[in-house]
Amino acid sequence: MTRVGVLALQGDVREHEAALARLSAESVKVRRLAELESVDAIIIPGGESTTIDKLLRAFDLFDPLQRRIEEGLPVLGTCAGMIMLATDIIGGIEGQRTLGAIDMTVRRNAFGRQVDSSEVELTWIPDGSTMHATFIRAPWVEKWSDAVEVLAIDQAHGGAVVAVRQGNAIATSFHSEISDDDRVHALLVDLARWV
Repeated sequence: MTRVGVLALQGDVREHEAALARLSAESVKVRRLAELESVDAIIIPGGESTTIDKLLRAFDLFDPLQRRIEEGLPVLGTCAGMIMLATDIIGGIEGQRTLGAIDMTVRRNAFGRQVDSSEVELTWIPDGSTMHATFIRAPWVEKWSDAVEVLAIDQAHGGAVVAVRQGNAIATSFHSEISDDDRVHALLVDLARWV
């Protein structure tokens, strides 16, 4: 069975575990190096990107996680997790670090404050269908390289890029874990099964 870690330092851990269970993947809470080393893929959930950065360093997980991703570990970052996977941030704080797994620039809190949270129908580009999505203080992608595949756009916000993939790394602006649509998680699980 595919073992998918959920970084359990902050964010929607249970909701990601529920999505993984629907896909018959085993979930593992990751707080320690041994747990990180035991998984076939990992999810970096939403939360607060500056806090996630600090906690990864405090738990001595930042460098090992970055190294595993560079070595091909499939990774999904949702909301703040998208920020953590970017190479550049607009609106970050002094000294904020990212894992640099996707060659893109993201804007923190692009959709506004907590009170500006919204639910919209996105265009899921791989098959042209719609996807229901929830944005909570979400980032969006401002720039990306040719190596990055755009997976979803939000027409309600001017065609904002809200889901991308580069190799083994997937990132979404929205909280894919709080819907019953498991396409994003299925993409991660499929990557883990083929790596």
